[in-house]
Amino acid sequence: MAAITEEQVERVRALVASIPVGMVSTYGDLAAAAGLSSPRIVGWIMRTDTADLPWHRVVPASGRPAPHLARRQLSRLRAEGVPIADERVRLRECRWDAPAI
Repeated sequence: MAAITEEQVERVRALVASIPVGMVSTYGDLAAAAGLSSPRIVGWIMRTDTADLPWHRVVPASGRPAPHLARRQLSRLRAEGVPIADERVRLRECRWDAPAI
């Protein structure tokens, strides 16, 4: 993966911090809004730099959280009123339209 700049990290962090309670965004949506070439870059940033952010509001495009995060992530999302069915976020009902930055 190409080097990730501090500016890219800060754009992703700002977007994640902006996701409203009760809404979610996908890695791909955030990558597009931040002007990044791949959702994988967002994933890398999310794995390394989100302790102070609402990380649980970022989900794969399938709406199904990663297995190692699923229980904790879905619990937090349910508490915020995010619609979930069959352990999958119902994106059509709660997908946040991230502004380009």
